[in-house]
Amino acid sequence: MHLDDVMLFSIGALRGHRLRTGLSLVGVAIGVCSVVLLTSLGEGARRYVTTEFSSLGTNLLIVLPGKTETTGMAPVFGGVPHDLTLDDMDAVERRVPLVRKVAPLSVGTATAEFGERRRDVTVAGTTAAWLGVRKLTLSAGRYLPAADADRDRPVCVVGTKVAGELFPGRNPLGEMLRVGDERYRVIGVMGPRGMSMGMDMDEVVHVPVSRHLRMFNRRGLFRVLVEVGTHEDIEPAKRAILAVLTDRHDGEEDVTVITQDAVLTTFSRILGILTAALAGIAAISLSVAGIGIMNVMLVSVSERTSEIGLLKALGASRGQVLAVFLVEAAVITLAGGMVGLAVAVALTRVFGAVYPSFPIDPPTWAVWAALAVSVSVGVTFGAVPARRAARLDPLAALVRR
Repeated sequence: MHLDDVMLFSIGALRGHRLRTGLSLVGVAIGVCSVVLLTSLGEGARRYVTTEFSSLGTNLLIVLPGKTETTGMAPVFGGVPHDLTLDDMDAVERRVPLVRKVAPLSVGTATAEFGERRRDVTVAGTTAAWLGVRKLTLSAGRYLPAADADRDRPVCVVGTKVAGELFPGRNPLGEMLRVGDERYRVIGVMGPRGMSMGMDMDEVVHVPVSRHLRMFNRRGLFRVLVEVGTHEDIEPAKRAILAVLTDRHDGEEDVTVITQDAVLTTFSRILGILTAALAGIAAISLSVAGIGIMNVMLVSVSERTSEIGLLKALGASRGQVLAVFLVEAAVITLAGGMVGLAVAVALTRVFGAVYPSFPIDPPTWAVWAALAVSVSVGVTFGAVPARRAARLDPLAALVRR
């Protein structure tokens, strides 16, 4: 028997048992589809995080209150020896020459009202520097005032969703918007941005940071973003910022300065482990499919005993009989793998259409690995019944009913 004869014989045998073949194929398809989908989600999450941080630029430092090396996690508000204050921010801007811009951030939630309309919003307290540091754009009006004397003015800039829901059909510029218990004049509308760093930027109301701190009765800032000249300035700027803040906080280094590189490395490592774990969990279904293939082929061997005896009586060697059954297993798993891959690609396209901001294209390595593993599983689990068939005695097989 030549290889072509083995292939034709195996495919003919599979076509003769369509239901059994179909069920085995579906099992493999589900396993491959699971592997590709879950690895696509893990890889997509890693690429999404990378893109989000890259959109901030490569010369950004983030200052957090609290020391993560000792507490394990920087507290959001309170719980630290010294708050990160506006005076700290001003000192960093004055005393660190490498710093170009310093943008504070204080975050809270409140109800925004205009006329009879109201909705809950995220209120961000910051300064004029925030627009450039975060690479944001305006669709109308202007951003928060830059001058120190104007930092406390009751003005605000609203996100596109806030503008659309509270000021439908009218220009919000110049209108008075109530945020919590205070009234602010709308001076600008942000351009559409969507989700960024876990926050829907279109649902944010920006107000001067000093007014924000009073509104929420806080002294400390949530974060401070520091922009330096170039990527090479990051490490020396980090050391200088820590020195300035340690000096201001009575010699205690109670803040954390993190870089984008450090954050990206940490996230990439975590998401890489998560992706591998998801792939391993999904691969279990391939093992289950392999066991199903083995059971099906064991039944097939018992049903085709006479056929195997005839093949061996006609001169087929043990190796050729073994090849027939291994090819059957390989054909089932390869076909199932291709079907599973096609379904996974279709589902990722649907997911991408529903959530266009999330990159979920299947990684090339996952596609090839899933197909290779599926065929390997089929051949491995098909080896036991194939060897059993190859060892049958021709005469005993012919007379067995």
